[in-house]
Amino acid sequence: MLIEEMKMPQLGESVTEGTISKWLVSIGDKVNKYDPIAEVMTDKVNAEVPSSYTGVIKELVAEEGDTLQVGEVICRIEVEAVAVEQEKNIQPKDSLYANDHQPAEKEETEKKTMKNRYSPAVLRLAQEHDIDLEKVNGTGAFGRITRKDVLKLIEAGNIPKKGSLIQETKSYKSPKTAGDTEIPVSGVRKAIAQNMARSKTEIPHAWMMIEVDVTGLVELRNSIKEEFKAKEGFPLTFFPFFVKSVAEALKEYPQMNSTWAGDKIIQKKDINISIAVATDDALYVPVIKHADEKSIKGIAREINELALKVRTGTIEAKEMEGGTFTVNNTGSFGSIQSMGIINYPQAALLQVETIVKRLVVMKNGMIAVRDMVNLCLSLDHRVLDGVVCGRFLQRVKQILEGISKETTSVY
Repeated sequence: MLIEEMKMPQLGESVTEGTISKWLVSIGDKVNKYDPIAEVMTDKVNAEVPSSYTGVIKELVAEEGDTLQVGEVICRIEVEAVAVEQEKNIQPKDSLYANDHQPAEKEETEKKTMKNRYSPAVLRLAQEHDIDLEKVNGTGAFGRITRKDVLKLIEAGNIPKKGSLIQETKSYKSPKTAGDTEIPVSGVRKAIAQNMARSKTEIPHAWMMIEVDVTGLVELRNSIKEEFKAKEGFPLTFFPFFVKSVAEALKEYPQMNSTWAGDKIIQKKDINISIAVATDDALYVPVIKHADEKSIKGIAREINELALKVRTGTIEAKEMEGGTFTVNNTGSFGSIQSMGIINYPQAALLQVETIVKRLVVMKNGMIAVRDMVNLCLSLDHRVLDGVVCGRFLQRVKQILEGISKETTSVY
C-alpha cells in the first residue's frame, strides 16, 4: 500500500489559494477516483475537489476554514501500488494537478516568484505582531510563508522583529457592547475580503473620473426596449452599451488591457470583460469573452445569462476565468461617484454610475436638460499613468456620445 497526497488545485486563472469550506469525507472513508472529497472556495468560485485516486482517507491535513496555497497538501489517501501506477499513467495533461509535474526550470521561476508573495492573512498577522517576514522560513509551496507558519512563531514567542510596522491589533478586536449583533463571516465573504485586501495591499491605486452626455444612448434604448424584449426574450438595459464602448476603446488603448507581472507588464491580446454580479452575501465576477467581437445584443444576452447563473448558483469556474478588464454597474444602486478596488490581477476597473438628468450648458451657449453619467476609473499606477488613462476615458466618452437612433444598431 502507498500513501498519496491530494493537493490544493488551481481553480481558475490567477487563483493562488483556496479555503476548505467543508470536508465531504472523514478519516477511514473509502473513496473512488473522481469522488468529491471537499468543497473549496476561492475569490472566484466555489467548487468540489475530486479525488485523484481510489483508496482510503488516512489524514485530513487541512481543517475546515483553513486557507492553503495552490499545490499545498490537503489530505493523504492510502492506495494500492498497482492502482497508483495505472492512475498516474492515465492522468490527463490538463489535470487540475498538473502542477505536480512541472519542468524544473518552471518550478525555479515559480519558487522565486512565490517566495515573497504574502497572502492578506499573513500580511495582517505580520502587521499586528511587527514581524519581519524576510526572516521567516515558509513551509508552503515553493517556500511561501503560510498563515500557519506565522501563527507558530507567534505561539512560540520567537518573533523576528522589524521594528517599524504600526500595530493594528485594535482594529481587529472591536469589543462587543450591549445591543450589538454578531454576524458570522461566511466562507464566501472571507474570500472576497482576502481578495480585496490583496488588491489594496499589492496594487498602488489611482483614480480618474469623466462626465459623459448619454442622451442619445438613452433615447435609443428607451425607443426599442419593449420591442427588443418581446423579440429576444430578455431585457435591454443600458449596461451592454457601456461594455461594448469600453471593449472598442480597449482595442485602441491596449495598455489598459494589461497586468503587472513583477519584472514585466503583460499586455493581453483578448478583450475579456469581467462584470460584477451581486447576490445577497457575495460578489461574483463572470467574464464576457471577446467582448469586442460581440454586438450590443450579444453582450446583453450574455450579461443576462451570466447574472442568472450567478443568482441560481449554477455559474461554472471557467465562466469566471480570463478577465482582462472589469466594468462595474454601480449605477444600478443609485451611485453617482465611487472609487472601486481593482479586480486583481487586472490593471484597471471602470465604474458606470447612475444616469441622471441635469441642466447642461451646450456649445452654442444654450441650456438644455441632458442625460449625464459619471465614469470612474481605478487604475494600477505601476502599469498605467494619467496620460493613457485620460485618453482612454476620452475615447470611451466619444464612443458613448456618438450613440443615437440614427447611427447605432444593437444587432
